[in-house]
Amino acid sequence: MKALEELKKHLKPGQVYRRADLELWSTAVDRHLKELVNEGPLQKMSQGLYYYPAKASFGEVPPEDEKLVAAFLKSEDFLLTSPNLYNSLGVGTTQLYNTCVVYNHKRHGRFELGGKMFDFRLKHKFPKELSEEFLLVDLLNNLNQLAEDKASILNNVKVKVLGRLEAGFKRVVNAYAGERTKSLLNEWQSEESLAHA
Repeated sequence: MKALEELKKHLKPGQVYRRADLELWSTAVDRHLKELVNEGPLQKMSQGLYYYPAKASFGEVPPEDEKLVAAFLKSEDFLLTSPNLYNSLGVGTTQLYNTCVVYNHKRHGRFELGGKMFDFRLKHKFPKELSEEFLLVDLLNNLNQLAEDKASILNNVKVKVLGRLEAGFKRVVNAYAGERTKSLLNEWQSEESLAHA
């Protein structure tokens, strides 16, 4: 019991732990984890992943997506996004999706963590933070997966993009656009050049 109490001293509310993290403070980690899940304070999120819930006036607070994903990947090098963010671009997308997309360098596939589904996608390059330019490129990269009127969305994106073909946006396109997206943007740019010739 003393060893279990010692382990509890290292746990902090709001943190996500891997089994390997807790081995540092326990000589019987599997037994201790079982006890901590059965009696509290830990919740099992997925295989080898545990959460110590923070408390608020309305009850327990779920883990932050960033902490959950960082513990799962054993890395801080990822980008969390969602097709729902396209709705902020003003290009006519309105659907809501129950998906959180994780661009990363380690895992690919859909994984349930803490009752929430995450779509992990392997990408060679992605920005550290989301920007409107990246979301426009990402929308074009993923247009076929959206339940939207694609022709209408394409037309709205075209109008928005043609107004911003400056160096900063071109850098985002060169870094993160798929080949189909790049050729579409080049086609739009050529049409625009001919129209103003």
